[in-house]
Amino acid sequence: MNSLYRITAPILAALPLVVFLAALPAAGQSVDLFPKNHDDSQHEVWTRVAIPPDHPVSNVPQWHIDYAQRRIVCDGNGGHEWLRFNKEIANFTFHVRWRFAPVTTPNPKYNSGVFLRNNLDGSIWHQAQTTLEGGYLFGLTPVDGKLTSFDLEKQMKMNRVKPAGQWNNYDIRCVASTCTLAVNGEVVNTAQVGLDKGYIGLESEGYRIEFKDLKVTELP
Repeated sequence: MNSLYRITAPILAALPLVVFLAALPAAGQSVDLFPKNHDDSQHEVWTRVAIPPDHPVSNVPQWHIDYAQRRIVCDGNGGHEWLRFNKEIANFTFHVRWRFAPVTTPNPKYNSGVFLRNNLDGSIWHQAQTTLEGGYLFGLTPVDGKLTSFDLEKQMKMNRVKPAGQWNNYDIRCVASTCTLAVNGEVVNTAQVGLDKGYIGLESEGYRIEFKDLKVTELP
């Protein structure tokens, strides 16, 4: 399962690991990361990676592609993992829209996230949290050679996340060690991280969530 596969959405659902095709970002150009069609000829891939990274990836499918609506969908099947875009990027902006599917269970704790500046296996990670309680940055980053956790939830001046069923806009910008998160048009957090390049990704954490309009621009 470690090879590159040219696959369609129904086959993706059956694979425990990897992959579907997407475009390579080019410096200075905004690139849509969604595959153009089932036979997209470009060769960058997304890969499923377990959380924590020393665990196996679940055999239960977690993701599918909705080509008609141009969405990447986490089905909320209970597995904890991230979908890694397999190009290491230094300076960039990353735009993504997301929404939770409403559920009827009492007091649902909707949870997912958008990753930025992770290392390859996600043992170093930085996340823009997606919950109905708010969007903010937190993670586990190197500080003076030691992995150190940080959580900027308390720096939010207000909760800018919309209710389940409505679309939210996240805009992430990383230049050198500084990363910012804007939620629905307003910057809510600025973090200093310990990696100057890394991987972006999407998190599966038990709730159905849809992502669309994923666009990356590499910066000088």
